[in-house]
Amino acid sequence: MEAAEATEAVEVVDLAETPLRELNQRLHDLAASPGPAHWRVLNPNGAHAVACGLDAEVEVEIDGHVGYYCAGMNKLATVRVHGNASTGLAENMMSGTVVIEGNASQSAGATGHGGLLVVHGDAAARCGISMKGIDIVVRGSVGHLSGFMAQTGCLVVCGDAGEALGDSIYEARVYVRGEVAGLGADCVGKELREEHRAELAGLLAQAGFDDVDAGGFRRYGSARQLYTFKVDHAGSY
Repeated sequence: MEAAEATEAVEVVDLAETPLRELNQRLHDLAASPGPAHWRVLNPNGAHAVACGLDAEVEVEIDGHVGYYCAGMNKLATVRVHGNASTGLAENMMSGTVVIEGNASQSAGATGHGGLLVVHGDAAARCGISMKGIDIVVRGSVGHLSGFMAQTGCLVVCGDAGEALGDSIYEARVYVRGEVAGLGADCVGKELREEHRAELAGLLAQAGFDDVDAGGFRRYGSARQLYTFKVDHAGSY
């Protein structure tokens, strides 16, 4: 009974007193040796690479703003930031969930292979560039070149999108509720069919945005003119 209670307890780490390297090492060790399932990180003060490279079913809450590459390469873990995040949030994420309750700087979710990234505020330029299976839901707006060379996965924007949205896009699907400043090369508007509405509603529900109507979005994707596409992949677009 005591062991179970210890596992369920919240492990509190204050980065004003504990080196970041020590925190990340303890979190990395969970992949091989189970420990506390819930962690709370205090005073990040814009530190870089907080909770980066996790590979365990663990929940990490970060109280404050974080710097570059927070939750980068995340696998299995749930990371929630009570603040803003700088460049490269959840870059190359594999699985799990990353939630930012504030704003995210440029390249959020870049090259992500899987999992769910949720931004409650705005995401800056190049959100979801070269995404490879990650799903990204942004309650606010995204900056220019978001979805650049996006290969697969979904980018959902409840606000507006900047210039060159979806430039050189492959198979990813982009949903925008607000205004689009301009589309990038080979990115075009597409019909929002019932299967897309269902997909969109599911992603909004996963993000906790139950108040957002899936019917108010427009869908964007590849015109299939920039690259060589095979007809047997047509349903992916």
